[in-house]
Amino acid sequence: MGHYCLGVFSGQALNGLSDRPRIPALTWLKCRPFKISIAGTAVSKEPDRIFAQPLAQVPDFAFNEDVVRVFPDMIKRSVPGYPTIVENLGVLAAQFAQPDSVLYDLGSSLGAVTQALRRHVRTDGCKVIAVDNSAAMVERCREYLNGQNSMFQELLPVEVIEGDILALAFEPASVVALNFTLQFIAPEERLALLSRIRQSLLPGGALILSEKLRFSDPEEHALLTDLHVAFKRANGYSDLEIAQKRSAIENVMKPDSLEEHRERLLAAGFSKVVPWFQCLNFASLIALP
Repeated sequence: MGHYCLGVFSGQALNGLSDRPRIPALTWLKCRPFKISIAGTAVSKEPDRIFAQPLAQVPDFAFNEDVVRVFPDMIKRSVPGYPTIVENLGVLAAQFAQPDSVLYDLGSSLGAVTQALRRHVRTDGCKVIAVDNSAAMVERCREYLNGQNSMFQELLPVEVIEGDILALAFEPASVVALNFTLQFIAPEERLALLSRIRQSLLPGGALILSEKLRFSDPEEHALLTDLHVAFKRANGYSDLEIAQKRSAIENVMKPDSLEEHRERLLAAGFSKVVPWFQCLNFASLIALP
């Protein structure tokens, strides 16, 4: 984003993997910050420095104004494959969208998935409903969508709702996107939410679920965790930032294994679960009714 440019340099052995072959590494170089204008509002592309200084006590991670301000930079430097997932969510949604139905973006944050849905879906009568429980996210999301409206014509109508997706009354839907959202829902509440989503889906529709994964095999889990740490280092995060972010998020984000996702989705009433993307320990699945 605004403060970083990508460079490729010769690799170094990864922490904890010193006996393995060296691999190429990505390195982020400092560039000048910049601002863009969205619907007449200057939006600063600030770098994520939330955990750059030592904290006496690391608070639990929250999607507050501080996070919202740096979220585009944070997510792209933290989640491998994120831009690919987001853009292709729009492509996939276009294959499943049904006329006169709703497309849901649940846990919409700044609306990246919503924007992708609006760019790619051309099915008559569809609308997008984006839902997030963070007031700061919702406010900024509306600004970004207004900016999208000013740059494109014939986009799907969109409604942005501040609310709890666990209490949402679902309309008949052909596409539901849960993009790195379920992992922040209490584990004991996940099946009920997925069951309600399944009940709302029209024939021929789909749930697209993206999540960070954990792995039942200890060696596989350790390898992919180390590679994820290397990805974040290559994107400019210090060991202090990585450690403090881990402490902040471990109590609020509870990842599942791919097997747990598959079993829960089938228990919720879905007939088929198809993984379509994985990059390190992040994956996206299509669940069919």
